Amino acid sequence: QQSGRRYNLFLKRRLRIDKRHQSKDSIFFRDGVRRIDFVLSYVDDINKEGEKKLERRKEFESNLQKAGLELETEDKKESEDGKIYFVKIHAPWEVLITYAEVLNIKVPIKENDIPSMVENPLDCMLAPFRLPENVMHPEPDYFTAPFSKDKQELYLINDESTFFSPSMRNRIVNYILTRCPYGTEEGKKKFGIKRLLNNGTYSAAYPLHDCQYWKKANDPNCDNERYTLYMEWARFLRFYKEQPLDLIRKYYGEKIGIYFAWLGFYTEMLFLAAVVGLICFLYGFFTMDENMSSKEICDPAIGGEIIMCPLCDLECEYWRLNTTCASSEYSHLFDNVATLFFAIFMGIWVTLFLEFWKRRQARLKYEWDLVDFEEEQQQLQLRPEYEAKCTQKKKNPVTQEMEPYMPLTSQAVRFCVSGTTVLFWVSLIIASMIAVIVYRLAVYAAFASLMESTQTLQPIRGLLTPQLATSVTASCLNFVIIMILNFFYERIAIWITDMEIPRTHMEYENRLTMKMFLFQFVNYYSSCFYVAFFKGKFVGYPGAYTYMFNRWRNEECDPAGCLIELTTQLTIVMAGKQIWGNIQEAIVPWICNWWGRRKARNNPENLYSRWEQDHDLQTFGALGLFYEYLEMVIQFGFITLFVASFPLAPLLALMNNILEIRVDSWKLTTQYRRPVAAKAHSIGVWQEILNGMAILSVVTNAFIVAFTSDMIPRLVYYYAYSENENSPMSGYINNSLSVFQISDFHLENKPKENPENLIICRYRDYRYPPDHEKKYTHTMQFWHILAAKLAFIIIMEHVVFIVKFFVAWMIPDVPADVKAKIKREKYLTQKILHEYELEKLKERLCQGDKQATEKEFIATEGRMELSSAM
Repeated sequence: QQSGRRYNLFLKRRLRIDKRHQSKDSIFFRDGVRRIDFVLSYVDDINKEGEKKLERRKEFESNLQKAGLELETEDKKESEDGKIYFVKIHAPWEVLITYAEVLNIKVPIKENDIPSMVENPLDCMLAPFRLPENVMHPEPDYFTAPFSKDKQELYLINDESTFFSPSMRNRIVNYILTRCPYGTEEGKKKFGIKRLLNNGTYSAAYPLHDCQYWKKANDPNCDNERYTLYMEWARFLRFYKEQPLDLIRKYYGEKIGIYFAWLGFYTEMLFLAAVVGLICFLYGFFTMDENMSSKEICDPAIGGEIIMCPLCDLECEYWRLNTTCASSEYSHLFDNVATLFFAIFMGIWVTLFLEFWKRRQARLKYEWDLVDFEEEQQQLQLRPEYEAKCTQKKKNPVTQEMEPYMPLTSQAVRFCVSGTTVLFWVSLIIASMIAVIVYRLAVYAAFASLMESTQTLQPIRGLLTPQLATSVTASCLNFVIIMILNFFYERIAIWITDMEIPRTHMEYENRLTMKMFLFQFVNYYSSCFYVAFFKGKFVGYPGAYTYMFNRWRNEECDPAGCLIELTTQLTIVMAGKQIWGNIQEAIVPWICNWWGRRKARNNPENLYSRWEQDHDLQTFGALGLFYEYLEMVIQFGFITLFVASFPLAPLLALMNNILEIRVDSWKLTTQYRRPVAAKAHSIGVWQEILNGMAILSVVTNAFIVAFTSDMIPRLVYYYAYSENENSPMSGYINNSLSVFQISDFHLENKPKENPENLIICRYRDYRYPPDHEKKYTHTMQFWHILAAKLAFIIIMEHVVFIVKFFVAWMIPDVPADVKAKIKREKYLTQKILHEYELEKLKERLCQGDKQATEKEFIATEGRMELSSAM
């Protein structure tokens, strides 16, 4: 019976559509002429709230029509589920030209006659990576000028229906929607589609994709840009191809275009860092057999005879140094002389990346008509929420117009609440990190005693030491805590930023960015900072260990150093974040859209309309790009701040980013509704964050090489304390271990068992032996090593900073040819505008216009000559 009803419904719809002779998989009104620029959807409510929503909708749609927009409603009977109404919006020519002037949109006035760049002789080698010319450059290059209704003859208007691109059209309609009033409630004027979406009056508002992504539209007027983007850009098999940035910008707008340009450029630059990092790793791999430290640790006659002090109180036993043979060999992969070279190289690489990106960004600003965008951004992006909530007004000293403002007292209260909240959450992260450290200290003893007593674990003791087992489990636990805290803080950060009521969209994004980045910085990097700079540094010595909260004994580093543990921590957190991020970005939207895509397969396209297909997709919110940038900037921190401990980090990042570009493009093209086009001339505040991290990375890597790795102690021993000229590093392990007399143990931390009746044990430090007059105090070698470490930090920082600043000074932010093109375009645009004004003035003189005086004509002509001379 149910299948019979569905069949009858199918026949009714078929007849209805056959009468119209038009496929519903269309981007036009029923007349097939007017383009759908935006779609609103809603569902009927039968309760009292539903009546209020109906009134709001009537008022809102009436005001939209008064603003000049044309509406066409699809009844719920027409929809696939029989529940949703769709309001299609079209902006006629008169509305477009009015708001194009308001939004200062630049339009073409003349085809660009500046010759293109000289061809690169390597272009033939790069041909396999190139895309077809019509995909890379979908439109000719034009000189542009801000649109003005009074000068329409000046612009290259061949067809009014296609003069403004779909992305420009949806941007104009969105501007009207965000400011259109819908009535007065509680004595306050209410307006904006965002409020109507929040209170459930409308369920969605979105511009349409131009076609299905997997096939071209039947309509010959459709550009099929979505299909082109999918075929040439969004498929993983195209990972080796360049990105069609001009087409991305045309379809999605400049803001999304600049993100993909930055991500692509970052990935290209990672290739160099990945190659150098791989070479440094291979150097460590091929020189493992030459590492004298691990040889001595693994030698039964040296490491096998050295008895180490217990790793925990009471329960742990004395152990032989050669049990850490495997971990000492692996640590050489990352702790070798190439580590120093790579740390210095990455300090310079970061500068090259940031400087060359500035040049790439300057070129995009010119090519995408964003050179003068800063001024208009300040004028246009006043947030509707700010206008609605700030009822007080004052005169703007620049425009001399009354505009809303927020009193200083209200701002101060909001900032205090915001700052307190952020401080609380940062404190929560630090508390969680301390909890993980306590976990490390508490389970370390358990792991040590378990590995000593369990026979089944004996074969892997050489590989899985108590230190490594503790480090791996703590890293995994830390990663889980990071993800949980992220989930909650994202919502808190948005809430407190909304509460602050920032004035402009740029202010809103910048404030949210700083809050989120501060939190993520502490959240992701705190555990790495602990392992790098605190673990093993405040241990004390046998008989006088230091304790956290007077209960848990502080952790010691492995005899081979703490660097291998930092590498483990970094690998788990970095790789875990990237894997989890890709699952969230790709698999979750795909599952959510599976049900919607089922309808597309089971119904013919003329029953499953274009607006319904897009309605069933996920929403790419206003903060969609924010999370993409945040993910990449956190990754940037991993490959710069701690790269001295893990030369393979850039290679991991490179592989992730090759996948990331295609995942982001795939989900944007296939899984999300079309975002509203937005302008942006740069990556915004992220540029400053990257600059700050680049400077901090020099400091952190210098400290890692000095204090976390064993490079400086080995160099001091090599040059000052070695007694074997033929093999200068022999004896280093014995030299780096101090002697402790077992009888000096206090009862509360003395091991319960001593089956071999040992008299002494060794520990990692530089202290005098028990028979010395300065018993257990630091030796002179300790102070020499400390002085060498501090000297190294100062020298490395100064060398890298000098090179960084010199490179930054040598590379101009704007390429010379772009500067010339900007000047040329400004001159030609001014000339064209002046010539147009002169022709208009001549016409008025010929028509006998008394207001058009001869002096005005001479002044206009003189202005043209002056402009030409300049």
